[in-house]
Amino acid sequence: MSATLPPIVAVVGSTAAGKSDLAVDLASRLSGEIVNADSMQIYRGMDIGTAKLPVERRRGVPHHLLDLLDVGEPATVAEFQGWAREAICDCRRRGVTPVVVGGSALYVRAVLD
Repeated sequence: MSATLPPIVAVVGSTAAGKSDLAVDLASRLSGEIVNADSMQIYRGMDIGTAKLPVERRRGVPHHLLDLLDVGEPATVAEFQGWAREAICDCRRRGVTPVVVGGSALYVRAVLD
């Protein structure tokens, strides 16, 4: 008999709509972890313009795919997709609910489709 994998939860909406706080609340309640699906939050130093949630507001919930690259390093949608899917699979293998958070339809679809 195989164990059931945790569901993938997605929180999607425009910048500054409250996605991050909602996602942290959900992840806390579901014993989950956040998987970023915002194309710009993968860059170090791009905090204000991307509304990246400060560490102190993450309430100890692990976040994946934040601050991976320097601003000058390019990343394709396909690379992002691979990283995100790897993070989701890792969460689910450990019995953790991945909470995917993003506002860009292209990147959210790349992660979830």
